[in-house]
This record gives sequence, structure tokens and C-alpha cells, in this order.
Amino acid sequence: MRYILKKQCLLKIATFYQNVAKKYKHTYSRELMHKNIDDAIDSAYEIEKKLLRRKPTIKRWAGYHMANTDNWYYAYTIDGDTITIHDACHAQNMHDSQKQ
Repeated sequence: MRYILKKQCLLKIATFYQNVAKKYKHTYSRELMHKNIDDAIDSAYEIEKKLLRRKPTIKRWAGYHMANTDNWYYAYTIDGDTITIHDACHAQNMHDSQKQ
């Protein structure tokens, strides 16, 4: 299987943990931030292996497949043996917003 993580997906993961680091600057270390980013990216490579395909639960992901870990949801497509991960969303932000 070949995996492609789109820039938007990577930015959403990094931005989420950078915001956590800003909010909890006295208790959330840069090392933990980088570990959390790496773990979220690494878990994307488990799509269609350990992370099973689901129907998207939010409207903006219509037309994609969805998979999730405890903390992250991923929107992806499959073309042959290539999985392209288009978007990621942390579990606490999984809802349809006014702005799409």
C-alpha cells in the first residue's frame, strides 16, 4: 500500500498541537508536542490495516472514506493501491461547522 498525506492534513495535525502548546505553555513541552504530531501522522499509515473504513459522519467529508483512532479522524480516498489522506480532524472538533 502507498500512502499520500496531503498538506492540509499535515497542517491540521501540526496546528492543533501547536495551539495546545500555546494554551498549556507551562505544562505541555515541545517534546510532547512533537511526539503527539508524530503519533498522529504515524497512525494515518494504519488506515485500511488497523483503522477500518467508515462512512463519514460530517458533511464536509462526503465522498471520502473515514477512519479514526481514539484522537484523530481521517478523510481519505483509495485509488488502486494508493491511499490519499485529504484531511484530518481531532476528535474534539468532529462536528459540522457553519463555515465549510
